[in-house]
Formats: sequence, C-alpha cells, structure tokens
Amino acid sequence: MKKILVVGGAGYIGSHMVLALQDAGHEVVVFDNLSQGHADAVRGAELVVGDLRAPREIDLCLASRSFDLVMHFAAFAYVGESVAKPEIYYENNVLGSLNLLAAMRRSGVDKFVFSSTCATYGEPGQLPIAESHPQNPINPYGRSKLMVEQVLLDYGRAYGVSSISLRYFNAAGCDVQGRAGERHDPETHLIPLVLAEAMRVRNGGDPAGTKLEVFGGDFATPDGSCARDYIHVSDLVRAHLLAAERLLNGEVGQDRPAEFYNLANGNGFSVLDVIRACEAVTGIPIRYRMAPRRAGDPAVLVGDARLAEEVLGWRPQFTDLPSIVRTAWNWMSRGPVGQANEWNAHEVEP
Repeated sequence: MKKILVVGGAGYIGSHMVLALQDAGHEVVVFDNLSQGHADAVRGAELVVGDLRAPREIDLCLASRSFDLVMHFAAFAYVGESVAKPEIYYENNVLGSLNLLAAMRRSGVDKFVFSSTCATYGEPGQLPIAESHPQNPINPYGRSKLMVEQVLLDYGRAYGVSSISLRYFNAAGCDVQGRAGERHDPETHLIPLVLAEAMRVRNGGDPAGTKLEVFGGDFATPDGSCARDYIHVSDLVRAHLLAAERLLNGEVGQDRPAEFYNLANGNGFSVLDVIRACEAVTGIPIRYRMAPRRAGDPAVLVGDARLAEEVLGWRPQFTDLPSIVRTAWNWMSRGPVGQANEWNAHEVEP
C-alpha cells in the first residue's frame, strides 16, 4: 500500500481516480479548493481544502504527511474560457503546478503523474494523432498544459523528479457501480448535455423546446458532424494507476525522467453518433438544432494510443459508445443528480 496525494481529487476525473486507488488498496489524500469539485465526491478519503495558488496551503499538506507519489488533476479546462480569461489559466494551471512541484521538492516527493491533454497538439496534421505529432496548441488551455509538460522535462533533468504525463482525448462516462459521476457547472461535455436533454423530455419537457445544438453539419465526415475520440473515465484512471506503478517501480529514471503517453480509444464518433447512442440507451427521441460551425473546430480528432499499450500495458475496455453512454445515464438517473433539469446547453465541446 502506498500513500498518494490526488490534487483535484474532488472533480470529475479526480474523484474516479480516488475510487480506483482505494480499490487498489492505496491510502489516498485529496487536495482540492472545491471551486469545481464536490466534497461528497471524495468518498471517504481525507480531504484537505486548499488552493495551489496559495503556496503555504500545499506546503502544509505535503509537509505534514509522507507521500509516495502525487497525481495532479486540478487544472481549469474550458477552452472558450481560456481564450476569454487567459490570466486565470496561466495562474492556476502553470503557476499552480510550479507551486505544487516546489512543495514536492521541499518535502522529498519525487514521483508525479500529470493529467495532460490532446489540446497540446493543436490542429491535427495527420490522423490518428501519435505522441510524435508536433505540439502547436491553439488556445491558452492547451498552451498551459504544454508549458507544464516542458517544466517536467526540465525538473526531471535538474531535480530528479520522475513524471508521466497522460494526454487524453474526450473523457466520458461514469463509474460503473454508480459511485462517482460527472457534475460540471457549466456542463460543456457532449454526452451529459445530450443525456440532460433526454432527462428533460423524460421529466415532461416539450421535445420541441430543445436547447441542444449541433455545431456544423458540413464537415468531411460520413454524417457531416464533427467526430471525436471518447475515452471512458474508468479507462483513463486505470492508465493513471499503471503510470503510478511504473513510477513507483523505478522504471522512469534519470536518463528519461519524463514520459508522455496518449490515452485514446482510436475511434472517431460523430456528434450525431453520440445523439443516436443516447437515444438507444435511454429510449427517448432527442431533438437538436443545427448551428453554424465554431471557429477552430477540426472535422476529426482521433488519437493513437499504441505507445501506452506497448509500455504501460494499457488498452481501453470501453470501446463502443452505448457502453460509455449507459454508465453516464445510470449516474444521471440516480437521486437528486438525475432529477436536475436545468443544464447549460449552449456551449458544447465535443
């Protein structure tokens, strides 16, 4: 059993990570400012409320406990917001990560798993996107993540911090046992937005009153809507577990102290594919409105995760849309979360 600090562990992916670590027998401490996370998502782990932008708070957390490894999920991750408010993205995502790494060094923790993103690649030059693809992010969110990746390379060489960064595509789905789910405010992910529309209709809403929008119907895809690579959140956190094992086993060393892997399904599912899958799972016809393309939306984004398979031994277990959607629908259909009718459906990021 190892003691692991999960920064951002009260959020969507972080809370699933906490469950996976607990299931694997590890002791977990969560550090989260709860600005986008939920205290009830921590599920019995120790919760330390603090902010990475306050160095003393993360210093106190690390100095008062002995950790074997740190996982970092506490980034802001709304692309549109990053364009409108770049300062908060560089402050939280970059400066916050620097504060965390500094506190780790002061407390003697030298193993780090970083939640990165395919947004570091920018516009795809070839598909599927492999780790060798040039990294030219087109928004502050992607640039902030790439900056941290570059910091990790330098810190590995200079200070002996061993790290693995996982660049994943579109996280989706919820814990199969219903213990954790997706609760963003505002919600911008496509699957929960489509399911929210199904929930609204199931609860008596007028189907004609839909606010669900599909941005662009003239892409170079079979049905005209843009296609994305969806990865089940349980597959994502399993890859983080494998990355942690690699670090704890000393397989990431001084000669190559920072490693980078894509996490991808390898399949491109279109927006209309997602809507059809949600209809099939819920049994509810889902209406939508066509809207113009959004600036900068590529037709297809699909990842190549062969390196993660070769080195980490990771392959996604959820490879079809209905199985991913079903876990999200099961979560949304439970209790107060499933009864919510008010969702922000104007800013879908598929």
